[in-house]
Amino acid sequence: MKVIAVAAVTAGGKTTVVNAVKDRLPRTAALHFDEYSFDGEVEDFYQWVLDGADYNVWDLSPLEKDILALRNSGEFDYLLLDYPFAYRQDQIRKYIDAAVFLDTPLDVALARKVLRDFRDADADEIRKEMELYLKYARIAYVQMLKDIRPSSDYVLNGEDDVESLVDGMIKIITEKLL
Repeated sequence: MKVIAVAAVTAGGKTTVVNAVKDRLPRTAALHFDEYSFDGEVEDFYQWVLDGADYNVWDLSPLEKDILALRNSGEFDYLLLDYPFAYRQDQIRKYIDAAVFLDTPLDVALARKVLRDFRDADADEIRKEMELYLKYARIAYVQMLKDIRPSSDYVLNGEDDVESLVDGMIKIITEKLL
C-alpha cells in the first residue's frame, strides 16, 4: 500500500481533494488529521512558531495505529493522508511514500475559511476572526509555507479547480508511484 500525504494550509483544499480522489480511485482509503485528538496538540500556534515550530510535539500514535491497521488489512492499494506535516513529523514520516502540497495562497485560504466557518456569523464575529488571524494565526500558515512546501515531493496549484487538482493527484499516484 502506498501512502500519500496531502498537505496545505487551513482551508487550502486538503479534505476536498482527498475525498474526491478517494471517490475516483479504487482500493483507496483516507485518514483525516482533523478527526483525531493527539497528546501534545498545540493550542497556541503563535507561541509554537516562536519556540521553533517543532512538529514532533504532537504524539500521533492514534494516526499511526490506523495507518498500520489499514496497511495490514491488505484491502487497499493507496492511503491518502489529509495531513498537514508532510515529512516534518518523525513518527509518521516513515510511512509516507509521497507528500503533495496544495499551494494555496493565504488570501484564498482565508476567504475559503471565512466562507466555510462563518457562513452564519455577523460582521463583528468576522472582524474578530480577521484580528485573530492577523495577530496569531497567520504566522503558523507562513511557517507551513517555509517548512512543508519545500519538504514535499510534489506541489500542486491550490487555486486550480477541484477537478484539475484531483486529476493531478491521480496522475502522481498512478504514474509516478509505480
